[in-house]
Amino acid sequence: MGKNRSRKKRSRSRNGRETASSRLAGYAVVAMLLLAAYFAVFGGEYSIFQISRLEDTEAAITAELARIEAEMDSLEALKQRLESDPVAIERVARERYGMIRDGEVLYRFREVAGADSTKRESPEGKG
Repeated sequence: MGKNRSRKKRSRSRNGRETASSRLAGYAVVAMLLLAAYFAVFGGEYSIFQISRLEDTEAAITAELARIEAEMDSLEALKQRLESDPVAIERVARERYGMIRDGEVLYRFREVAGADSTKRESPEGKG
């Protein structure tokens, strides 16, 4: 009977060692899975932070595209008016190029740099 007990103790101790090594292997697997999950979420080319930055960039580019398309539509409408409306052509000619009709007088006013419009000097130079 004494021999049987010692054999049982030995087999238990062997099983105990195998259990400890299998636990260690299990912990290693779990740690590696956690590390892989962390890298998948926070690291690499497609991390959450990178995706967030790309979404912000996409929103900014989309807004810029909408602004440019609106400007293009406005310019296209101006082009159509200038091709077909003589009043629009005349307005542009007068505003941009200072053109006048026969018999009209054009007055151009020039601002003096650094002059204050609220304070005028008398002819003698005294305020």
